[in-house]
Amino acid sequence: MIIGVISDTHLPVRAKKLPDDLIDRLKDVDLILHAGDFQDMNALTQIRDIGKLRAVHGNMDTIELKKELPEADVLKIEGFKIGITHGSGPPLGLEERVKSKFPDVDIIVYGHSHKPKNEVIDGTLFFNPGSPTDRVFAPFNSFGILRVEEDIKGEIIKL
Repeated sequence: MIIGVISDTHLPVRAKKLPDDLIDRLKDVDLILHAGDFQDMNALTQIRDIGKLRAVHGNMDTIELKKELPEADVLKIEGFKIGITHGSGPPLGLEERVKSKFPDVDIIVYGHSHKPKNEVIDGTLFFNPGSPTDRVFAPFNSFGILRVEEDIKGEIIKL
């Protein structure tokens, strides 16, 4: 299974729409995960129109989005448990805070910092796709791909 992972799209504040290259690549995945900070309901609709979506809300999302989407979620895909949340607080300690929400998962998908991360820490894959539209605190715009087969492999893709 191929999963497209995005976060911190911040539409329409940071961009009017998602980058065309990102939309084209997401059309080919089996599932899209969004780790919050859509920013408004139109952004959620744009992404749902691309393909099957599982998402959580972030700290910058509207009240309407926070009513529609959970703060955290756990998916089971091909025997792997994937926790998804946005994250909160300062960048320092972000991984510890998101880990506290999911003590028993194989992978944690999160956002908030806009800094891409694809790293195994104490047996858990921490996967932050960065932001496709905002480079605050990040060296480049990006999204991620997770390939779930006998194991899970993450890839950060620069836009």
